[in-house]
Amino acid sequence: MARAFLIVMDSAGCGGAPDAGAFFNGSLPDTGANTLGHIAEACAAGRAEEGRSGPLCMPNLDALGLGAAIGLASGLAAPGLGAAPRGLWGAATEVSKGKDTPSGHWELAGVPVPWDWHYFPDTHPAFPRELMDRVARLAGTGGTLGNCHASGVPIIEEHCAEHMRTGWPICYTSADSVFQIAAHEETFGLDRLLKLCEDIAPTLHAMRVGRVIARPFTGDCGSFRRTANRHDYAIEPPAPTLCDWISEAGGRVHGIGKIGDIFSRRGISDVRKGSDAALFEHLLALADEAEDGSLTFANFVEFDSLFGHRRDVSGYARALEWFDGMAGTFLGRLRPGDLAIFTADHGNDPTWPGTDHTRERVPVLGYGLGARPVGQVAFVDVAASVAAHLGVPSRGPGKSFL
Repeated sequence: MARAFLIVMDSAGCGGAPDAGAFFNGSLPDTGANTLGHIAEACAAGRAEEGRSGPLCMPNLDALGLGAAIGLASGLAAPGLGAAPRGLWGAATEVSKGKDTPSGHWELAGVPVPWDWHYFPDTHPAFPRELMDRVARLAGTGGTLGNCHASGVPIIEEHCAEHMRTGWPICYTSADSVFQIAAHEETFGLDRLLKLCEDIAPTLHAMRVGRVIARPFTGDCGSFRRTANRHDYAIEPPAPTLCDWISEAGGRVHGIGKIGDIFSRRGISDVRKGSDAALFEHLLALADEAEDGSLTFANFVEFDSLFGHRRDVSGYARALEWFDGMAGTFLGRLRPGDLAIFTADHGNDPTWPGTDHTRERVPVLGYGLGARPVGQVAFVDVAASVAAHLGVPSRGPGKSFL
C-alpha cells in the first residue's frame, strides 16, 4: 500500500506570482521577488561566500526538476540549476490573500483561506490598549514591552535588560497576521510563557489574527539565544484539510516541525519537533517506519526564520545545500509505491528589501512517479494529488495532477 511524504521548505519560493504587485515589503511591492532564483544568481556571482563557495549546488532536488520549476514559475534560468528533470515537477500558485504560514499550509492541504486576515498597523503603538491590558493581566505583570512591528532578535536586544528587570513580556508583530510574545525561559518561565500565549490566543483569533507565537530565549542580555521551544497557537482551519481526510479514512498523519501547531493538531496523529537537523532525523526515521496509507507532513522552518527574515543570502544557500544532501539520503530510503513531494508555502527572498515574506509561486517536486511535468498547478492541487495517491477522497477544490 502507498505512503506519502509532503515536505515544505518554509519560504523557498520561486518567483512569478501573478498578484505579487498587491503585496508589499514596506512601500515596495513584491513584483520580481524570487527566493530560489535570486539566491542562485547571488551564488554564481560570488555574493554568497560565507561558509560556502561557488554556484548553488543542489543536485538531488535539481534532478527532480528544481531548476525547471524556477524557470516555469518566473522565466528565470537559475545559475547552477537546470538539469533534465527525472521527477515530477511544476510550480504552484496560491489564491489565499496572504503570504504567511497558515495561508500557505492550509491551501497546500486543500483549504484556501476564505477571509481577510487582520494585520496590525506599522505604528508605535501597534496594538490596541485593551489588548495589551489583557496580556498584562494574564501575565500577572504591571505592563508589557515592545508593542510594535519588529524582527525577533533586534526587539529582544532592545528590551532584554528591562524584561529581565521587570518581568514584563515583549510583544511585537510583523507584516504577517501574527502576535508574538518573547520571554526568558528561566526568569519568566517557559511554561508561564506558553500558558500566556494559549490564554490570549482566543482573543487574537476572534480578531482573525492567524497566530500567537511564543518566542522563548535563554542566556544573558548581549549573548541570548532563541530556543527551539517556540510554539505557534494558530487559528483552526475553516474546513477539514488533507490531514482530516486521511485520519478520518483510518490513516495516520505524522507531523514534523510546526505542522501540529499550524493545523491546531486537527487530523494529526503525532508530532515531532526540534531544530531542522533534528527534524530531518525524524523524517529519515519515518521513511523507515511510517505505516502504509500514512502521510508524513513536514515543515523545515529555518530557511525562513534564520536566513530569509535576516536577509542572509549565504546562510540561506548553505541551508539549501545541506537540505539537498539530506534529501538524497531520504530518497534512498523510500519504498516502491511511495510518493514524496517537496514544495514551499511562500517566499522570503533574502535579496529583497525589507524583512518580510515575499509573494511567490512555489516549486512542486515529486519523487516516485518518474519524469512527469505537471506545469502550473494550484496549491490545492497538492492536497488532491496526495489524497489520490493514498486512495482517499479529496474534499477540497483541488484537482490531482498525478
